Amino acid sequence: MKIGLTLSGGGARGIAHLGILKALEEKGLKPDMISGVSSGAIVGALYAAGLKPEQILATLLKPRMFKYFRPAWSKFGLLNMQRLIPIYKLYLPCLTFEELEIKLFISAADLKEGKTIYFDSGNLIEPILASACIPLLFAPFVYGEKRLVDGGVINNLPVEPLIGKVDFLIGAHVNPNNPSYEVTSIKSMVERTFNLAVGCNVKPRKDYCDLVIEPQALCKYRIFDLGKAEEIFNIGYESALETICKNEKLDAFLKQKP
Repeated sequence: MKIGLTLSGGGARGIAHLGILKALEEKGLKPDMISGVSSGAIVGALYAAGLKPEQILATLLKPRMFKYFRPAWSKFGLLNMQRLIPIYKLYLPCLTFEELEIKLFISAADLKEGKTIYFDSGNLIEPILASACIPLLFAPFVYGEKRLVDGGVINNLPVEPLIGKVDFLIGAHVNPNNPSYEVTSIKSMVERTFNLAVGCNVKPRKDYCDLVIEPQALCKYRIFDLGKAEEIFNIGYESALETICKNEKLDAFLKQKP
């Protein structure tokens, strides 16, 4: 009986995935396959490489992790993802999909063809970087002849690679809508526009999930709230525990699970 987990994007809110993973582990629900996009791809890769949720959180809290997020003007965006390659090589235990302990799928959006591209073999770092390239904030990631951006633009809950391959599918969506959001700058306008766009493509994909974990308290956090990592982690953990306890499909699945 295989468990699949799909992790959405959400910027700093993606840290909630770590709390969700901790809660799932405590309930004996460690995933056999993971599909992630953007921050979900980052968390998914680190977890699939064998790191525990608390270990990953401790790594993210290191100031050194963010020193590479410095402005680097380019033709298509403010920040250049290439600067992050050294930091991933330093902290990621595996550099290829084949080395991972858990099967992983990472998705990005192809700007030219307007479709989702899925990665599950070969080099691991490049797909992670491509998957997290938020348009207008980051320059598109050049991968061969393709220009790739954040996969959440087209699909922010990438369930497709897991459908038909697992017996129980869990969706973790950390990008809930905030109806009170105020646009006060160009940066906040980009963030709000992006959140609204990705929110629309998530709704139909929730129906494929047997369990959806969506911490509503995350709506007050923004995609750059990295300084609130521990708060976000705890919200993910508490929300997951609460949701797990209320899910009837999960009860039925656990009774069938050997």
